[in-house]
Amino acid sequence: MKKVIYKVLPCVMVLFASCADEFIDLTPPASITDEVYYTEAEHFLTGSNRFYTNLIGWSDQGIYADHGSDLVGYTEDGGMQEYSRGDTQAPEADAYYTNAYSAIRDMNLLLARAETYDGEGSIEAYVAATKFHRAWQYFFLVQRFGGVTLVTEPLDVDSEELYGPRNSRYEVVAQIIADLDDAIAGLPTEQEISSSDKGKISKWAAMAFKAEVLLHEATWMKYVGDSTDGDGISSGAGSAGYDTGKINTYLQQVVTLTKTVMDQGGYELWNYNDALDNLSSNFLFNLEDGGSNPGGLDKASNKEFIFYNKYDFTFRQAGTLVSHVFEGRVKPSRKMMDMFLCDDGLPINQSLRFRGYANTQDEFQNRDLRMRAYFTYHKNLGEIPETGDVLLNGTNNFGYFNSKFMSWNWGTDIAYRATTTEAYDMPFIRLAEVYLMYAEALYELNGSLTDAEMNESINLVKARAGLPPISNTFLTTHGMDIGTEIRRERTIELYAESATRFNDLKRWGIAEDELGETIYGAVIEGTAYEGNPALYNPGAYGFGEATTTTGVGERRCLIVQPSSIRNFSRDNYLFPIPTSQTGLNDKLLQNPGY
Repeated sequence: MKKVIYKVLPCVMVLFASCADEFIDLTPPASITDEVYYTEAEHFLTGSNRFYTNLIGWSDQGIYADHGSDLVGYTEDGGMQEYSRGDTQAPEADAYYTNAYSAIRDMNLLLARAETYDGEGSIEAYVAATKFHRAWQYFFLVQRFGGVTLVTEPLDVDSEELYGPRNSRYEVVAQIIADLDDAIAGLPTEQEISSSDKGKISKWAAMAFKAEVLLHEATWMKYVGDSTDGDGISSGAGSAGYDTGKINTYLQQVVTLTKTVMDQGGYELWNYNDALDNLSSNFLFNLEDGGSNPGGLDKASNKEFIFYNKYDFTFRQAGTLVSHVFEGRVKPSRKMMDMFLCDDGLPINQSLRFRGYANTQDEFQNRDLRMRAYFTYHKNLGEIPETGDVLLNGTNNFGYFNSKFMSWNWGTDIAYRATTTEAYDMPFIRLAEVYLMYAEALYELNGSLTDAEMNESINLVKARAGLPPISNTFLTTHGMDIGTEIRRERTIELYAESATRFNDLKRWGIAEDELGETIYGAVIEGTAYEGNPALYNPGAYGFGEATTTTGVGERRCLIVQPSSIRNFSRDNYLFPIPTSQTGLNDKLLQNPGY
């Protein structure tokens, strides 16, 4: 871990400041050293602002958008594609490990200086924000690696912690919770944050994040248990602090925290379907100024994002391929397309409203509005493709488009943004997810929800998608299960967003099953593609076709990847610790299976 022990003077890059939608260079003078820097409240403001730049950004799309998951009809080598196939090997270096510790080191320095601060101005909010950021980095490490070395003080070259063992995930989570409790106590509410500072962390964001941590860990203990921990002697971080008695306590806290955010946060689902031709679930994710959508809506209209990475066309563009990458690498799989309900609220294999697959346009009819918002062609967004519009000619064309997280009219003469200049905000936690966390926690606690609980959570998300509300009577009548519907909503609503799919599959203990299945593309049998060389070139697909279950029964479909090359296992739930770190410290044990 020697890579993270250097002393760093907190210098702030492009960050939130005191002007609306502005990002100001807050780099302190080079003559100031870290030993004397934190003496004024302004220094703590500058230091805590810097930590927003440690969040993942648009250059981290691979992990953010769940590249290679079972919901994606796209195949390539490298990165998360290899991970989803169980092909990950222990790397020499992992920037997501070292960068997190570099950030934590800077945060620990600020917090240590705060303990001896005796200046005039209050630094409570800046310390609270730093606690939130440290919790965020540690939770990222826990989700990726499991237990890691817990460091809460700035280290020097001879610090014992540099050569100590890993802490268990349960010990790290205890510190995360403690940090978030401090953050909640010291942060302002969203209502107290001025319009010029929107994007900074609020008390409600800390509550929502704590709920996310607790839900993740409660379900991990319930469905995964300690099976990924290792013994802490020959491998892994061990299970110190593992206590299944905390599961229901955590879940009850999730209910309380999310309900507080729902009732007091002042957030609203961004629903402008009337002005946007029912495409709210597209334009929410590429929202910039009034020119970013046909409704003339700008970021000020968005009261749904609770915590997010802030971008700005003048001060902080993406600086990397965004629309281009999202166009290709998160095209949906057959599983994803078939998951959308019909507009009567029923699954496609039960609904009389489902039109089947014979013509390209058929399966889009009478469906959840998000299907059209996500998966129509970005150059004519919202226009349902008709037979002849989608060619199956290889080159990762498996039957469907993606337009979520793509700038409006990208790639055309009237494109709102050119490649790399996109500046829409990257959401990490938003109100729709809070509703779904509330519903899931209630279900995990009680095995059911009341109609009233459905109406204040999952049904609100469904309403924006043009779906009717569900009730216990509706579910019973149609042989449906509320647990399945909650998971369906998370899958659809949070598609390609904030690493939700991989994390959900793992914490539900089903990743090896879901990721081990064959991934399919378009239905061939009984459709306009079958036997039509003008639309379909079978020779362009190396894995051919196979029969699988669809909304109209067993049908032959294109194979994106066969199950024979998808070997994700329980050992793959955690990433390997980079060998550059284990080589420096023989007490830093590798995760099981690597």
